[in-house]
Amino acid sequence: MPRSTEKLDLATRAAWLYYVAGNTQNEIAEKLQVSRPVAQRLVAFAVEKNLIRVRVDHRLADCLSLAEQLSRRYDLTMCEVVPVDGDSADEIDRKLAVAGAQVMERYLADEKPMVVAVSSGRTLKAVVDQVGQLDRPQHRLVSMVGAIAQDGSSNRYDVAMHLSEKTGGKHFLLPAPLMADNENERAQWCNHRLYRIVESLSKEADVAFVGIGNIGPNCPLHEDGFITSAEVKELMQKGAVAEMLGLPMDASGASVNSPTGRRVTSLHLDSPPKRPTIGFAGGERKRASVIAALKGGWLSGLVTDELCARAALTA
Repeated sequence: MPRSTEKLDLATRAAWLYYVAGNTQNEIAEKLQVSRPVAQRLVAFAVEKNLIRVRVDHRLADCLSLAEQLSRRYDLTMCEVVPVDGDSADEIDRKLAVAGAQVMERYLADEKPMVVAVSSGRTLKAVVDQVGQLDRPQHRLVSMVGAIAQDGSSNRYDVAMHLSEKTGGKHFLLPAPLMADNENERAQWCNHRLYRIVESLSKEADVAFVGIGNIGPNCPLHEDGFITSAEVKELMQKGAVAEMLGLPMDASGASVNSPTGRRVTSLHLDSPPKRPTIGFAGGERKRASVIAALKGGWLSGLVTDELCARAALTA
């Protein structure tokens, strides 16, 4: 994105916060992670570019308004909505990755030692790919999902490992497959000493970054070989439309009790969250999943796209 466009978008955001949301320049500076003089200049620049009329006359202002409405509706402490202008699925994913990386960096840039819990998945990995190198060896990155795939290989979407490479922080993998072969085997994995160490560390997390997956034909869990087509069908018959950390949920965001779900070894999330828990998801096939996660009260923050945001507000 050209620097001039980035400045215009940032000025639009500052103007919306000032003229519509009624934030002070100090509050704007804090939210945009800039100094107060820079916040003041951004608002002035928006006026100079004739963005200030009855409303902020820029497409990004619609997204800021949607984010504000979502935050009020679903009790979120932060929300980022990226604009969609007839974009392809890949283009939406790219926008989500860039916006998501900016959100992650706000937390990771903190010099205070942090425990960061993360799930896995395509979207989350794409977000981490966009995160810049940060020298934060004091942070600890904890995976909330099993690091072992069904064939014994490592989980290629293990985000904690990639995040540790970006920061230099220590990586703690969850020593278990995402799906155990049966419930008895799951109990054995989850009672292992090393599993309990990682589980205990995860409970100390200062923030959690999680992906939101859909349940249906050709869903990621099936495409990546974690569950069979028969298991997808079983989950759908039980009412599952979404999953977080492999744990299925229905359209209202309630956990789905099923034989397949009872084999998942992932660490559990809290509803409502006990720590900042930020979800990253967008695109047409994730729309119902995003709404389910919001309705279930699993998130305190969200990065999504404009169409998902509008759908969640009318759900």
